[in-house]
Amino acid sequence: MPRSVLFVCLGNICRSPTAEGVVRARAEARGLDADVHIDSAGTCAHHIGELPDARMRSAASRRGYTLDSRARQITRADLTRFDLIAVMDGENLRDVLALARDDAQRARVRLLGSFVDANDPPDVPDPYYGGSAGFERVLDLIESAADPLLDALCAAER
Repeated sequence: MPRSVLFVCLGNICRSPTAEGVVRARAEARGLDADVHIDSAGTCAHHIGELPDARMRSAASRRGYTLDSRARQITRADLTRFDLIAVMDGENLRDVLALARDDAQRARVRLLGSFVDANDPPDVPDPYYGGSAGFERVLDLIESAADPLLDALCAAER
């Protein structure tokens, strides 16, 4: 049975669709695309149906990633449907944990930063109001977390 991961940020137009695209590409490169279901969502409803931010798509494209998902809002059902909910920062963590109905659901929620080197910050910062360097930093952090996340997801027992 395929493993599944849902990436979550605030609006689902910058960080979480980038994580979705990067991890999907890494899964495909490792021959895991049939074994891992990857999706993304936001904690707010402001951008439902929109493509990822054009600046994020451009930065990702320069690194060979395609970001073409449409924004959606996380639901309580997602906490049961996905094996792992990887959130981008402490605020997203708090919001997603507030949706959880029990300890089993709470146990599925982790900061994406928990998969990267301890020298990196635990939060993936929101680049929306910053310059192009912020989008590049988001890509750097997500790329650092992608393979360790896939390793953990595929090694985890159901």
